[in-house]
Amino acid sequence: MPEITLPDGSRRRFDHPVTVGEVAAAIGPGLAKAALAGRVDGRLVDLSHRLDVDAGVSIVTDKDPEGIEVLRHSTAHLLANAVQELFPDAQVTIGPVIEDGFYYDFAYKRPFSTEDLAAIEQRMHQIAERDLPIRRRVLARDEAVRHFESIGERYKAEIIASIPGGEPISLYGQGEWEDLCRGPHVPSTGRLRAFKLTKVAGAYWRGDSRNEMLQRIYGTAWANPKQLQEYLTRLEEAEKRDHRRIGRELDLFHLQEEAPGAVFWHPKGWALFQQLISYMRERQTAAGYVEINTPEIMDRELWVQSGHVEKFGENMFMTRTPDERTFAIKPMNCPGHVQVFKQGLRSYRELPLRFAEFGKVHRYEPSGALHGLMRVRAFTQDDAHIFCTADQITEESVKVTELILGIYRDFGFEDVRIKFSDRPPKRVGSDEIWDKAEDALRQAAAAAGIETSLNPGEGAFYGPKLEFVLRDAIGRDWQCGTLQVDLNLPGRLGAAFVGEDGQKHIPVMLHRAMFGSLERFTGILIEHHAGKLPTWLSPVQAVVMGITERQAAYCLEIAERLKNQGLRVELDLRNEKVGFKIREHTLKRVPYLLVAGDREVEGRSLAVRTRHGKDLGAIGIDPLAAALVEEVASRGRIILEDRVSQRPSA
Repeated sequence: MPEITLPDGSRRRFDHPVTVGEVAAAIGPGLAKAALAGRVDGRLVDLSHRLDVDAGVSIVTDKDPEGIEVLRHSTAHLLANAVQELFPDAQVTIGPVIEDGFYYDFAYKRPFSTEDLAAIEQRMHQIAERDLPIRRRVLARDEAVRHFESIGERYKAEIIASIPGGEPISLYGQGEWEDLCRGPHVPSTGRLRAFKLTKVAGAYWRGDSRNEMLQRIYGTAWANPKQLQEYLTRLEEAEKRDHRRIGRELDLFHLQEEAPGAVFWHPKGWALFQQLISYMRERQTAAGYVEINTPEIMDRELWVQSGHVEKFGENMFMTRTPDERTFAIKPMNCPGHVQVFKQGLRSYRELPLRFAEFGKVHRYEPSGALHGLMRVRAFTQDDAHIFCTADQITEESVKVTELILGIYRDFGFEDVRIKFSDRPPKRVGSDEIWDKAEDALRQAAAAAGIETSLNPGEGAFYGPKLEFVLRDAIGRDWQCGTLQVDLNLPGRLGAAFVGEDGQKHIPVMLHRAMFGSLERFTGILIEHHAGKLPTWLSPVQAVVMGITERQAAYCLEIAERLKNQGLRVELDLRNEKVGFKIREHTLKRVPYLLVAGDREVEGRSLAVRTRHGKDLGAIGIDPLAAALVEEVASRGRIILEDRVSQRPSA
């Protein structure tokens, strides 16, 4: 009879076979009530899973990430059940869990409407209230195919037919409804209490544009109504912060079909973009990097040699010239940096050698994946490659980590998580080399004093990496910076240096990016700050405006003076009421609105308002200019408001 080992090491012996649910009940009624699924020797299973031999068992609740996934998976089935109750002719295809929710693809004779979505969600709640037990049964493959063909579910029959013969096929049912599924699921529909359908979109069967178009219904599900409401509130806030909308309002950039996935930068957006580059250039130079530039188009054979064509070829743009040569538009900068390293005889005395480049790269992304600045085909990387010896990996990695975290702090990101991504299935190099690279990166992370979580199988095809994940103002995570240890590409591309022993050695190459994609980082910044960028980053830092035409000459003089001190200043002399102009520039999120009337002209001052509506009163030109220049130089501190608040009252 089974002996069950629990996570705390304690053991419980049963004199008869038991289910995972019965194990939970034996531990306590509270756990039994909270249990959603279980893990048996590491495998996620239903509570109905039967145990008749010794095993290690842990109970999964909605406090566990796996528990939330089980909830979402079961809610996807709830959605499919509701659709087929309301629309019996609809066929179900696939319904996986995704980040923060789930979706299900349906084949139906007409598009689902907004009204349909509301009716489907209402029916889902009704099915949940029925508290139907969820059951599992297993069929042989051929029997399962015949079953789904008999009820007209040809998509399910096609999925099963592609599964290797002899593999058991599991079906999950609730009431009279049943679907193909690997599971596991919650024990009954009554456990599904907090969900919401969010949208419907088109999707091709099996993701192939040559196949028929299906309808994909998206939804979200959470452990309780409070978590659901918090998520919906975050969605509303994210909509307000959408960088595409703010980009239009602030006249920063646009995208159009003639250049899918490529950005048309407008003057103000380009000013912001160049500010990011200037900042990064300054930080890199101080950290010992030298900047280079490499061609955007190189012969395909170089990319074959590096391994990119084999591992990354489907994401590369190729072009053939009249002389029958095939060239690739670079998706990455690393092979070009190796070519620069190879020019001349390198010595160990030159190492570490830190090459940096603001390199324009192109990668093919499916049209459906493109999303404003966040997912593009043409983007600029703040890329760098450090050529060093094996003994220098730890020291250089610590420096990179400290630099990345310091830069994020300058941009207002204090909450940063770091993931350790190890070898992916598609990779170059031997397991022995990968063992060395992964060990080196682990030692470097330990030396830097940072905690990492494992992100299995997500390393680059040439080496393991650390991924730096930023959490923004509304709790969303963005993976930006990376640090990769590469013991493969330098050797594949013929890089070498002369060591202290007089012999040739292959250098280690550390790949490093901090923003990642400058386009994407710009989008993240816009959304993080809801368009109200810090003064040093704002495309327009101040607007000078007069109340009447009488102040025009004075406003022009002051605007030129501020511009000459390096500030990005606009002049507004339109024949409009000053209140109208203030509202307009406030909506454009300009940090400071500087207003001149007759009194300000006489006193050589300006009335200062902030974009938050705060009136700072009249400030003399010299102290105003000095405070603004200092605020921009400080990269984040609020200087002008603080100075005003510290002034003695009259």
